[in-house]
Amino acid sequence: MKKENNLTRRTFLKTSAVAGAVGVIGTGTTGFLSSCSDNKKNSIAPLKEPGTYYIPELPDLAADGKELKAGVVGCGGRGSGAAMNFLNAANGVTITALGDVFQEKVDALADKLKLEKNVDISADKRFAGLDAYKQVIDSGIDILIDCTPPFFRPKHFKYAVEQNKHCFLEKPVCVDSVGYRTLVATAKQAQAKSLSVVIGTQRHHQRSYVESYKQIMNGLIGEITGGTVYWNQNMLWYRDRQPAWNDFEFMIHDWVNWKWLSGDHIVEQHVHNIDVFTWFSGLKPVRAVAFGSRQRRITGDQYDNFSVDFTMENGIHLHSMCRQIDGCANNVSEFIQGTRGSWTSEGGHIIKDLAGNIVWQYDGEAEKNNFKQTDPYTLEHVNLINCIRRNNPIEQASETAISNLAAIMGREAAYTGQETTWDAMSAAPLDYTPADLNIGKMDMKGFTVPVPGSAK
Repeated sequence: MKKENNLTRRTFLKTSAVAGAVGVIGTGTTGFLSSCSDNKKNSIAPLKEPGTYYIPELPDLAADGKELKAGVVGCGGRGSGAAMNFLNAANGVTITALGDVFQEKVDALADKLKLEKNVDISADKRFAGLDAYKQVIDSGIDILIDCTPPFFRPKHFKYAVEQNKHCFLEKPVCVDSVGYRTLVATAKQAQAKSLSVVIGTQRHHQRSYVESYKQIMNGLIGEITGGTVYWNQNMLWYRDRQPAWNDFEFMIHDWVNWKWLSGDHIVEQHVHNIDVFTWFSGLKPVRAVAFGSRQRRITGDQYDNFSVDFTMENGIHLHSMCRQIDGCANNVSEFIQGTRGSWTSEGGHIIKDLAGNIVWQYDGEAEKNNFKQTDPYTLEHVNLINCIRRNNPIEQASETAISNLAAIMGREAAYTGQETTWDAMSAAPLDYTPADLNIGKMDMKGFTVPVPGSAK
């Protein structure tokens, strides 16, 4: 296939398919945009010329076209949500197969699909076990929706692309260096096969972030000089161990608290915020120094707080902060500083000049008035389906790999107390696969909380 048919956000070429909703959203300061400095803005040199970067089409519903069948692997809360998002994104789409490690998860989602969407999943298309992903992929689907614990995603992605399936992968897309390299290699194969791959970094399909990105590319804050990103919240969920569960079953049920399964919350959750900075700046980190600790976590073997100083490839710095502890100051947002002003997502998407005056603000009320669908979790499926039906492939895995490895760098810098580098981490033998990975009893002695530095 021709290379120009493979779209990433940084290699976007204009096509007639972009007309619709992007034109409605607007590229200037009308519609969803509110600006106090139109004349000043018109004299600003853009960071990138329109048409040289990717802007997704975000209508309420994907265009009609060929029927598409999806299979869901990972049938827990996020898998159930993604299944509904997919079905709400277009007409003529359905789900025909389900897979999970646990049969009860498969059956629960099958019941939900029948009750809420009148979608029947036959008994022979319900698969359980560690190899359930292969059975789902081989069952005749067009699209894999993979919402397993993150550790499994590189392997599932690789097999899906080998079998010529389009993919929706939840974030993060890997937890270690070996998974990163598998992911990047598979993304290249997906491009070569003109397969579409969308990742669940939903801010890329959230209109407020897309419009903010366009304003920054238009030059409204000038050259980017640094930023700070946050995901500070109360403790996330955990599972109390049940007497009937063996070690493996307990860890899978409680996966978000185990570093081999989730990658730790800097990778599993905070990757969203790191990804905003790498997306907006177009930069990857070259070094990271960090600290973190475990203060309040109840289960698992990972930290509950991180602070990372990233040095980006042009020398500017990004400060990354994340915490999951009850009773602390919370903040989930991003801030980017430029030579002419700053942008923040906190309290709305706002751009200020260097004097602190608001020069642009996203109009969320206008979005609600102009669109019925405002859920970015659904809009990412709208974009995926449009790209498939219009034979206009999009491949997002390789871009998400950048923010994902950045989060891994920050995690390992905190775990070890040492500086990490992009070059070393991308080539490292780091592999979180347990030595005795199986559904039976596992040896849990090796799952310990990291301690940085050397004790006196």
